Amino acid sequence: MNLAEQANDLGDTAELETKLALNPDDHQARMDLALLHNLSGDTLRTTEQLIEIIKRDRAWNEDAARTKLLEFFDAWGASSPASIAGRKMLSRTLFS
Repeated sequence: MNLAEQANDLGDTAELETKLALNPDDHQARMDLALLHNLSGDTLRTTEQLIEIIKRDRAWNEDAARTKLLEFFDAWGASSPASIAGRKMLSRTLFS
């Protein structure tokens, strides 16, 4: 299943943002929000949501946020500005 198909049945961003406002540790809602942001082309917000999961609980769902972020980097292309910026953000998070 490709990244766009994964976002098909996730609802809307407002609903997910409400869930996160009530429970910032709802990592599944944050993952779903990242998928929706990617679908709309907002790579920065996609990266930020996944980085936030990593900051809060890196091991969540067998390191799913880091794994998904790497999948996005592949989809966006290794030399794309989004991947380059995202890799820097990930490195800062993992090694700080």
